[in-house]
Amino acid sequence: MANHVSSLKRARQTEKKTAVNRANKSKLRGTLRTLREAIAKGDSNELKTVYSATVSVLDKSVQKGVLHKNTASRYKSRLNARVKAVVTKAA
Repeated sequence: MANHVSSLKRARQTEKKTAVNRANKSKLRGTLRTLREAIAKGDSNELKTVYSATVSVLDKSVQKGVLHKNTASRYKSRLNARVKAVVTKAA
């Protein structure tokens, strides 16, 4: 355990930041899971709304430093391809 005042403060800050990062990462994983479930169902109307929400969360996670911008771009590209395949197959 830390003994100096500055290291105690740093430990407190780390706990707070860890909680925020964990919440952001959890939200990201939850939205990705929701989109994958919607893809499995194949409902094209639901897919469009869930996909736009997922893209929004991916972009916000880049701004918050949870993901690298290229990683988020790769996710969006691959998910968009899967969504397009389901929508064109349904139509």
